[in-house]
Amino acid sequence: MRQLCKVLDRIDEDARAAGQPGLAVLVVRQSDGLPGHGWFVTRSQARAHESDWPDNWEGEAARRYVVKAQDEAFAYWSAAV
Repeated sequence: MRQLCKVLDRIDEDARAAGQPGLAVLVVRQSDGLPGHGWFVTRSQARAHESDWPDNWEGEAARRYVVKAQDEAFAYWSAAV
């Protein structure tokens, strides 16, 4: 799992540098449909200034933020194809 997270973080770093939305947000837990805490931890410093960044990484605020990020990824890559 740790190796997968490292690869996904690298993919997102490269995407960010290219002006693309991240893809790691698409990898979610089956139990609640949210990314693992590691996804939030690695992004918390860079994203904490965003008004919709969730204070709690579980629950409805986290779900809204994740859905928004997923929608951005789907929209970007749907248009790119």
